[in-house]
Amino acid sequence: MRLELGNIFIKDVQFAKQTKIEGGVLYINKQEMIEQLSGIEHIKSIDIDIARPGDSVRITPVKDVIEPRVKVDGPGGIFPGVIGKVDTVGSGRTHVLKGAAVVTTGAIVGFQEGIVDMTGPGADYTPFSKTLNVVVVAEAEEGIEQHRHEEAVRIVGLKAGVYLGEAGRNIEPDEVNVYETDTLFEGAAKYPELPKVGYVYMLQTQGLLHDTYVYGVDAKKIVPTILYPTEIMDGAVLSGNCVSSCDKNPTYVHCNNPMVEELYALHGKEINFIGVIITNENVYLADKERSSNWTAKLCKYMGLDGAIVSQEGFGNPDTDLIMNCKKIEMQDVKTVISTDEYAGRDGASQSLADADVRADAVISNGNANQTIVLPPMEKVIGHINYVDTIAGGFDGSLKEDGSIEVEIQAITGATNELGFGYLSAKGY
Repeated sequence: MRLELGNIFIKDVQFAKQTKIEGGVLYINKQEMIEQLSGIEHIKSIDIDIARPGDSVRITPVKDVIEPRVKVDGPGGIFPGVIGKVDTVGSGRTHVLKGAAVVTTGAIVGFQEGIVDMTGPGADYTPFSKTLNVVVVAEAEEGIEQHRHEEAVRIVGLKAGVYLGEAGRNIEPDEVNVYETDTLFEGAAKYPELPKVGYVYMLQTQGLLHDTYVYGVDAKKIVPTILYPTEIMDGAVLSGNCVSSCDKNPTYVHCNNPMVEELYALHGKEINFIGVIITNENVYLADKERSSNWTAKLCKYMGLDGAIVSQEGFGNPDTDLIMNCKKIEMQDVKTVISTDEYAGRDGASQSLADADVRADAVISNGNANQTIVLPPMEKVIGHINYVDTIAGGFDGSLKEDGSIEVEIQAITGATNELGFGYLSAKGY
């Protein structure tokens, strides 16, 4: 499977009479874009704003972040099974508006949604303070059920990403990166002297607004399976969850998974990157046992020497993480797990809800309970009155002057467990 990602570097975003890319600037016909997004069931109004790095702007509550893309060659389309037709992606060429992002906001869907500050101390914790953000404010009908609200806003964001991505269809990319994975048996034999390494990609699927979609299918309904890494890079996995914003994987992060990119960079040099196993994080013990059993079985079946296991979320999914680690190790496959910590505001509490002696190689992406004071911003896009109730906030978080005192779990991407952020931790 060979995928070409053509990056078109976006230097600025501006409203204009025509949606196009010219001289590295993404121009947007605001009214046309609103019309394209209108008519989605349960959405009563759409507005669009722009937030640039360094602007005195706060976006909250953030639902999802999407990178604008367009499929210019090869099977499938953008966000297959949801927007594009159900066809296998991961090959051909996709153009990416690199540096631009769609950020969805509006009335809160679930309490685990986040904050993006474009400047100030909060900006240092979120990767989306560095992107040129086209903010879609999608307001739902009154009295709508939460899962319908989530679905409607999710579709709005994905359609916005497709609309803007179309502007890059006939643009010559500034760079083209090529990613290629052989079939399983060919790949395993290609570098016999290097350790065979796979990636176990845990997807948040606890339900009740904690969902992830694979080719449009709610991943809680799947058993662990093997994907080409390029399928992930080409939009096969989409966010549909409202878990704590610090460690949720927005759709943007799924498409730019740094674990996959780094494994490709090491492929043929230090490791033989065999492929990706996706698995879920369900609620009931029987489901956890089933998925961790299958995950360990697939690691053995693929002949792996080592596996990297990344988590999404915390608490209940800590059990899935440790089950996967323990059972994969019992198949004589060495593991490294990547997580974040909820160790209390003083850092002295137990970091994970579960543990095992086999989990002896751990990457930490920071302590989500760390507190921060976010100064007031000149402009708020969305609704500021929810910050007292979002995960990481508390009664009195929002001050009279517009400043906010919260745990960093309220900041989108602050402790992302794929390493798509800036925090880490050292053990002594």
